[in-house]
Amino acid sequence: MTTTTVQPPETIAGYLRQLRDALMGATPGLIADALADCEDHLRGELASKPERSEADMLRAVIDSYGTPAEVAEEYRSREATIAGPFPAPKSLKGRQRGFFGVLGDPRAYGALLYMLLSLVTGIFFFLWAVTGLALSAALFILIIGIPFALLFIASVRVLSLVEGRIIEGLLGVRMPRRLPPAGVNEYGLGARIKNALLDARTWSSLFYLVLMLPLGVAYSVCAIIGLTFSLGFAGTALWGLLTNQSQFAISDVPWLDHLLHTAPGLILMVVVGALLFVALLHLARAVGWLHARIAETLLVRI
Repeated sequence: MTTTTVQPPETIAGYLRQLRDALMGATPGLIADALADCEDHLRGELASKPERSEADMLRAVIDSYGTPAEVAEEYRSREATIAGPFPAPKSLKGRQRGFFGVLGDPRAYGALLYMLLSLVTGIFFFLWAVTGLALSAALFILIIGIPFALLFIASVRVLSLVEGRIIEGLLGVRMPRRLPPAGVNEYGLGARIKNALLDARTWSSLFYLVLMLPLGVAYSVCAIIGLTFSLGFAGTALWGLLTNQSQFAISDVPWLDHLLHTAPGLILMVVVGALLFVALLHLARAVGWLHARIAETLLVRI
């Protein structure tokens, strides 16, 4: 049996590559934070003694900071000790069985709240992205255009971080908890512009902000319609049972109108409303899972 020996990295890029490989299988948000933390630390060590080469710096840092495998294990252990916004999936497994199991899943309620909020955030993100792009293009011929464009790109990164925190809080998906590092050689104005334009996450984050408008409209419409029908049916039927005065009126279907003015008919509408609410929670949970995958693809930089 042969064992593969991993060669110690001689460059910062090599160290980060080995760290990424060691974290394979972890959540993208955790990988992004680990890479960002390590890159900042390593570049800070290199900048503190610029006379040293990257290889010499890494040999000294590995003794105190750890190898990529050791750092990866530390991040995995630290992540396991931090309680997230929702119980672990294993602890929820028993409560999620069957059609009504979704009632015990807090992720479904968080996703439903996210769907309701997404219209507001979607409109804001869309207006910010479109306005920022338009002003950056219009001002680019002026001396103020370049600093404005850099400020706009920085704001996109901040908004991406904020959206990630909302997603983690409501959808229960690990997202980055810090901004990505500025990047190597990003000290001059020209280097800043080049790195910003060549960073794929700049454009994917912008696309996400624009995409949030149609997604937000779709999410909020589904959530509002679902809540209106489910809570409306159940609430109106319960009120009719309490007051003995049914508010349902279906004149085109006389037998149904008569049924809804009786106690059995009102009880049936309470059941229908409850079933619609459970179905809405299933839809919300599916939307939350799908949107989390979209956010991980477009917002997480690894």
